[in-house]
Amino acid sequence: MTTERRALGAYGERLAERHLRDQGLVVLARSWRCADGEVDLILRDGEDVVFCEVKTRRGDRFGTPAEAIGPAKVRRLRRLAARWLEQTAVRPREVRFDVVAVLPQPRGATVVEHVRAAF
Repeated sequence: MTTERRALGAYGERLAERHLRDQGLVVLARSWRCADGEVDLILRDGEDVVFCEVKTRRGDRFGTPAEAIGPAKVRRLRRLAARWLEQTAVRPREVRFDVVAVLPQPRGATVVEHVRAAF
């Protein structure tokens, strides 16, 4: 991955985290990693735990950011969520998988779209 793409991804994750915190969610983990992969953000929403995938794109030439999350990514995120829950003492009422799409604009504010319970 190029330095520019890595910087764009980090920018998107910072904006997504700020947006979610502004919505009242509490960050439990950022960029949580294990041998099977990474979860961008893990948050608490009341008594629920939210596993959040952040997708940042400069445009929609290759589809929207949310469309970049295919069946294999969904399966991997579900496995990672189960592993995180096994390794922590957190016992949520519900588990939810959200997607935050970040779309920087050539002019004006970056667009941040939050899809709750995306899958």
